[in-house]
Amino acid sequence: MPDDALIRFTAHRIAQTSLRTLTERSNGPALMRTLWHLGVLAVTGTLVWRFRATAWIVPLLIVHGYVLAFMFCAFHETAHRTAFRTRRLNVMLGTIAGFLIFWPYQNYRVFHWQHHRYTQDPARDPELYFPKPTSLGSYLFALTGIPNFIRRTADILRLARGCADRPWMAPGDRRTLVVEARIHLAAYVMIAVGSVTVGTPAALLAWILPLLLGQVFLHPYLLAEHTGCAVTRDCLDNTRTTLTLALVRLFAWNMPYHAEHHAYPAVPFHALPRLHQLVRGKIANLEPGYVAATITVNRFLFQDGSAALEQIAER
Repeated sequence: MPDDALIRFTAHRIAQTSLRTLTERSNGPALMRTLWHLGVLAVTGTLVWRFRATAWIVPLLIVHGYVLAFMFCAFHETAHRTAFRTRRLNVMLGTIAGFLIFWPYQNYRVFHWQHHRYTQDPARDPELYFPKPTSLGSYLFALTGIPNFIRRTADILRLARGCADRPWMAPGDRRTLVVEARIHLAAYVMIAVGSVTVGTPAALLAWILPLLLGQVFLHPYLLAEHTGCAVTRDCLDNTRTTLTLALVRLFAWNMPYHAEHHAYPAVPFHALPRLHQLVRGKIANLEPGYVAATITVNRFLFQDGSAALEQIAER
């Protein structure tokens, strides 16, 4: 770690007694959040199916898609195994959420571990492995969810063939990742075949289509986490926190407090608001909402940072 980053890290460290309290894990908050998130998902999915032949289908698909796409946040928190105190519960919810969003749980865990270890490192952060949009057209196309869906399904197919050779996939993880992908692929094929055999569009209407629609909301949220932030080792410099509505934080499992999460990844989602109060003054990238964050991100993507992104893509 460079000297300046070490000095800054020392400056924003919090007292061990406070940190010990913040990192205490509990099943209760995650159980309540899980019941809320899955419960709303069940309600919106039921309404989508019930009103599929009416004009209500359009707003219902948008709401259902938002709730479904943001299962990613439950997935992310359980990948850290901080959501629940009981490890098995983290794995259970993470596996369910990962199945819904087409990203196997262990696959994401190894990917995300490297992201935390090498955040904003152009050569080693896996989130920079795939180029970000550098034009308005590519950005709008990304919002359709199609590129992400293709990437996720292609990754499963690649692993199912035995190709576990991405830079973040260690040799010791590869067999697990391949087996996991094959199980997911078999389950997806069974659902597809079953849907065609029975002649029902339920999976397409209540799952695939809204998942794609939900990317319109999820993609800007994900881009706001690091895009345009400093390329340093200091997580309060290289990550963005976005202050937003309580309802958004509810479905996002408090991950808009993202700089706090990166600086102290062992702190569970339910303690992040308290952590925010302790480090708020040290956060370099703090936006008042997602409209402001998206404007900042897009300015970087299409103006200030386009050349830098092209250089990253070439590496």
